[in-house]
Amino acid sequence: MSETTVIIKRRTQTPVKKKSQIGYTAAALVVIIAMGVYLAQVKTLLSIIWFLGIALGVILQKSRFCFTASLRDPILTGSTTLTRATLIAFAVAMVGFAALQFTTLLKGGPVTGNVSPVGLHTVIGAILFGIGMVISGGCASGTLMRMGEGFAMQWISITTFILGSVLGAIHFGWWTENFFRAAPKIYIPEVLGWAGGFWGQLAVLALLYVVATWYEYRNID
Repeated sequence: MSETTVIIKRRTQTPVKKKSQIGYTAAALVVIIAMGVYLAQVKTLLSIIWFLGIALGVILQKSRFCFTASLRDPILTGSTTLTRATLIAFAVAMVGFAALQFTTLLKGGPVTGNVSPVGLHTVIGAILFGIGMVISGGCASGTLMRMGEGFAMQWISITTFILGSVLGAIHFGWWTENFFRAAPKIYIPEVLGWAGGFWGQLAVLALLYVVATWYEYRNID
């Protein structure tokens, strides 16, 4: 029997007993419910938002959904599971926003949502944000999720995230004057029409989904 086999056998014979977290879970539930009751007394909407936020946080943590991983995993591990999940999320959100905006327009109201200018600043911001996400190991939602799991590095990440946001807010006027003001606002329904914009975006997302699936399983017989 080789030395490696002995080590593996010893490790399999001494399983690490997991520490029970029932007490922590019960304490967290008490705090969550107490805060929800308090917010309901202040304003009912605040309590609803509180419980929705908690529910979304639980879903995020259990599903391990992460925008960073959806772009990073295909390169590092070859997995596109989160990539495809993100594409499905985009499709669902797009259908919902399209229904909301089209209904509002039919009633004579303004377009809901914020159509931001697109230009060089979009590329610069995307690159900076992408580098930051990969270094810190998560985007904003992923960072908050891992903070709750006890990862100390994410507390540093959220601190620098806030500092960067404050710095951006301070210089927002300069970016507006030099980039945002001259950049075009592209609203796809105005360019392609509602049918072209709606079905065109769904077609692009579907094509990306097919490519992502092929990429993950391309080496499997």
